[in-house]
Amino acid sequence: MTLMTYTPFDRQIDQLFNDTLGLLKQPATAWTPRCNVYEDAERFVVEAALPGMDAKDIDIQVEDSVLTLTGERKPTDKPERTYLAKEIGTGTFSRSFTLPLNVDQGKVAASYKQGVLVIELPKREETKPRRITIEGE
Repeated sequence: MTLMTYTPFDRQIDQLFNDTLGLLKQPATAWTPRCNVYEDAERFVVEAALPGMDAKDIDIQVEDSVLTLTGERKPTDKPERTYLAKEIGTGTFSRSFTLPLNVDQGKVAASYKQGVLVIELPKREETKPRRITIEGE
């Protein structure tokens, strides 16, 4: 899979199809974390919004060039509450990303702070751009 830029226009088109065709109408208990994926000269980065979760409830695996995030957000429902809106999903989730060939899978690192999981996927040294000096007079 090639990573492509996802624009606000793309999100509007997705929403239009979902609303018009009734696709992906899921109950509040089914959810998938929202993610940002970007690249710089040194690495690829995946940021996943997982507010209210404990790091121990999140699992990250890299296998056969696929990064997979799985976990479970526990329900916080209380019987004495009357919900007027309930949009924060609970239950299990799984999200997978096919990694580019130039990712150094042995050096993947992750951190979790303020509800945002950040996974850094460094590029292999031999695939990074490098400046070539010209020898001569």
